[in-house]
Amino acid sequence: MTIHTLIAGAGPTGLTLAIDLARRGLPVRIVDKATEFFPGSRADGLQPRTLEVFDDLGVIDAIRAKATARPVFRDFLDGVEVGELRMDEDLPPNPAVPYPNPLVLGQSDTEAVLRDRLAEYGVEVELGTEVVGVEQDTEGVTVTLAHGGDVRARYLVGADGGGSFVRRALGIEFEGHTDESMRMLLGDVRADALDHEFGYALRTSADPLRAVALSPLPGGRHFQFAAPFTEQAEPTLSLLQRHVDDLAGDLAIRLTDLRWSTVWRSNTRLARRYRVGRVFLAGDAAHVHPPAGGQGLNTGVQDAHNLGWKLADGTPETLDSYEAERRPVAARVLGISTGLLRRHLDGDENAHRRGTETHQLDITYRDPDDEGALVTGDRAPDAPVLDATGNPLRLFDLFRGPHATLLRFGANTSPNTHRTEATRDPLTLPAPGASTPPAAVPAPPAAPTPPKPAPTPPAAPKPAESSSAPPSASVTPDAIPPAVRPEPDTSSAPANATPNAPGPPIVAAPSPSTRAPTPTNDAIAPNAAPPARPKTDTSSAPPNPAAPVGPDSPTATTTAPTPGEPGAAQAALSSPRQTHPVHTWTVIRPGDPRPNTPYVTDVEGHAFAHYRAHTGDRIHVRPDGHLGHRER
Repeated sequence: MTIHTLIAGAGPTGLTLAIDLARRGLPVRIVDKATEFFPGSRADGLQPRTLEVFDDLGVIDAIRAKATARPVFRDFLDGVEVGELRMDEDLPPNPAVPYPNPLVLGQSDTEAVLRDRLAEYGVEVELGTEVVGVEQDTEGVTVTLAHGGDVRARYLVGADGGGSFVRRALGIEFEGHTDESMRMLLGDVRADALDHEFGYALRTSADPLRAVALSPLPGGRHFQFAAPFTEQAEPTLSLLQRHVDDLAGDLAIRLTDLRWSTVWRSNTRLARRYRVGRVFLAGDAAHVHPPAGGQGLNTGVQDAHNLGWKLADGTPETLDSYEAERRPVAARVLGISTGLLRRHLDGDENAHRRGTETHQLDITYRDPDDEGALVTGDRAPDAPVLDATGNPLRLFDLFRGPHATLLRFGANTSPNTHRTEATRDPLTLPAPGASTPPAAVPAPPAAPTPPKPAPTPPAAPKPAESSSAPPSASVTPDAIPPAVRPEPDTSSAPANATPNAPGPPIVAAPSPSTRAPTPTNDAIAPNAAPPARPKTDTSSAPPNPAAPVGPDSPTATTTAPTPGEPGAAQAALSSPRQTHPVHTWTVIRPGDPRPNTPYVTDVEGHAFAHYRAHTGDRIHVRPDGHLGHRER
């Protein structure tokens, strides 16, 4: 039996990808070598663009129910409170951005929400299941599991962290810097004497770079502890207590119940390639970040959101666009994180401040030659609209789900012109820039002597030119510090490994807040939550005679199997590629004649304004919420 995709790694990146594939009815397995789920807070900041992804996946309500806003930090110098520290100002929601502020939620809680959603599709994480071998050909990938034999899949995605076995198996260089002199002690600990509504920064005038940050974690009484760390010792409760005692002065702060701890080392790296043939990298397997700015988890989630629909599509140019789009984004984000860390090391008194550049709402896949306020590749903005009965909706309600969306601006009363269609080429996939050498990894900031990083309060197409071309990069020079080519990862590439081409086999040995319901009509199937059901092997279900559905089908979305129903996975595999349904909506102004087919009414002109639209414009929105092509 061949499954569609095997995902190695069940962190936020792997879980996001698994949900996106499962909701398309594609047979997917997700494995992790860990024997238990991760228990700690680690990456606890969720940026606004990630919240929009979670909205699309149907988990935003559960995330917001558990998360909190970023706290205000009470600032103590030599045991005396001297002021407050705010990482950023609270922004009100606006018509284009429904989630303008980052949220704080421990990584273990985020993963639990995503696992629950994945289970609704009948897919469970397989713990204690390690990938130990990879061999691919032109038709698929054979993955060897330590205790599970061989698995045959169309695609393998390595979302298995910074030490990725999949990346090493492919021989992909992990370019960047590891600095053992820059380390941080992290842990989740109780401090019952402290008010859990605030964060705490403990500093000393004797050494401006020596500090402890305690950030409250949602759902209990624990704080995330963070402090510079120069010792060669295991992180223990007594070690964390000593750091606090040295800085607390007369404050009586007693730490208890250490439930997770680690030592972070300065490690800033970017994979030279994101794809070799049918094997892809995502998340920390492709890029690792300094903790400043809370960018790593968020970049990985968006990797997965970009990759899922492209794996479902399966055409070479679409698969090529993943690396062309996402690698330059990671290079830019690494520059932001490194710049924030440099500010801490330089003693900048405003180093704790965060700007909107960390929100990731400005991420774009536009061609650098494209000019304009809103062009192909940009994030599709939200806007308030009304359905046919006058109920309030958002454009994001229309986008939510695994489909693409076509927005037609202006009234059109011709019958049969607004139909949900299936199409084989609904979108333009821009590949940023021309083929250029890979974007370099930002050089680490020079540490003071002795090097002691200050604590960071935790933070809540153009097709690619060629599948064998080096990844392109379009990075603003000011955003990336001067690049230094470091020693690559010690793994060497197999002689037969070629960029983004299957080639000969590659073998490796082990070394939801309440929102308005999604509108429905005769042509558009509802985006209801999938039915809960036991885990089943859908790939063995009999093929559905109605699928695959071609672009000429008058009822494409109703005759194709609904994702999660028997026959959906087999129907998807029997087609040479996954056709993407396109939900077509007309956006009219108040007072315009009502079309005879699906439409929404713009509220106060926001939709027309946000999309710079004129009557007659047709704008495609990709399944990942970025703009496809515009027809005017």
